[in-house]
Amino acid sequence: MNGEAYLGILTFLGTGGLFLLVTFSISKALRPDKPDPEKLSIYECGEEAVGNGQIAFNSRFFVIALIFVLFEIELIFLFPWAIVFSDPKMIRANGSAWTGLAMLEMLAFVFILLMGLVYAWAKGHLDWIKPITVPTETKSSIPNEQYQNINIKYSGSIVKENNIQA
Repeated sequence: MNGEAYLGILTFLGTGGLFLLVTFSISKALRPDKPDPEKLSIYECGEEAVGNGQIAFNSRFFVIALIFVLFEIELIFLFPWAIVFSDPKMIRANGSAWTGLAMLEMLAFVFILLMGLVYAWAKGHLDWIKPITVPTETKSSIPNEQYQNINIKYSGSIVKENNIQA
């Protein structure tokens, strides 16, 4: 294959990149750039920011959101399938083989997604309130006081490094 086949693609990509460069340059040249404390302050939904924005966020929100998105995508694939599956022209043209194959494919698709749901349910990802786990007791030759002293020693140095008041 010669290079002429890719010339159109390269021209398209080059034109797109040039367009981005030109529009960003024009917008930077025309916009006003006058920062002041009011513009640089943090603004969130009409309320002043309170506290640190870098707090620990519960990851269960993300897991629930991803599972929700997964099953919404499943519905996006089910609607076109239902329309094509019920098309009388396709049924007449291919007979019962079409309906059987289409139904088998969709059952396989739904079965795979159902297995994902069962897995998420079995692992407890759908439980909003997690059970409290009790740490197991281990038998060690090192006394617990030494572990606590090490934890205090190193947690104190981390606190001092970050200039955080404990």
